[in-house]
Amino acid sequence: MTRVLVRSEALEKTFGEGELATPVLRGISMDVSAGELVLLMGPSGSGKTTLISILAGLLRPTAGQVELCGTRISEQREADVTRVRRRHLGFVFQSYNLFPALTALDNIAEVLKLKGVPAREAKERASRALADVGLGARLHHRPGELSGGQKQRVAIARALAGDPALVMGDEVTAALDTQTALHVLEILRQQVSSERGILLVTHDRRLEQFADRVIEIEDGRISRIVSGGANAGEAA
Repeated sequence: MTRVLVRSEALEKTFGEGELATPVLRGISMDVSAGELVLLMGPSGSGKTTLISILAGLLRPTAGQVELCGTRISEQREADVTRVRRRHLGFVFQSYNLFPALTALDNIAEVLKLKGVPAREAKERASRALADVGLGARLHHRPGELSGGQKQRVAIARALAGDPALVMGDEVTAALDTQTALHVLEILRQQVSSERGILLVTHDRRLEQFADRVIEIEDGRISRIVSGGANAGEAA
């Protein structure tokens, strides 16, 4: 049976109160399973980033439930949510979030050490993760010595080094040219397995060829779910 990695039920999110209340999500129910890459798409202001933030446990919903890798995080204390997120989730940011003074290797190893991984093992895992994304020759380069695509690959390696079941990303190719963006998605696509799934927020229609499903959101609601290019011709 396919393992569901994240599931939402009737999610709602409203910012502000009273006359200033602004509903952003309106009853979102969706899921992502191991073995698939799912794109979350929609116009600016549709609620995509709010939704992925709630699914990752970074933001609390106003109503509804989120289950992340078997735990209903919407019912957990913040410290417990953090533990679940550290154990099961890898996140890739558009802005890379790399420490400029650290090498690519140390940018990953230091994060692993914060998760309790011993220093030697952290460096070994960081080195393997960088090799997996084609940066085995750039271990000791700092972010200022890397191209945009290389920095994004370091960010992906950092997300993967913790061996997460679920990888999430928010506009991970927005600052990249077409060739680099497609290469980054090829790398992410290769990381999908029977034990791992990927959920990406994007405006980039070029990326649909790598997806199993595309979930489109408009005005805080799911407007449609379609098959991506990885399952060409199949209905979602």
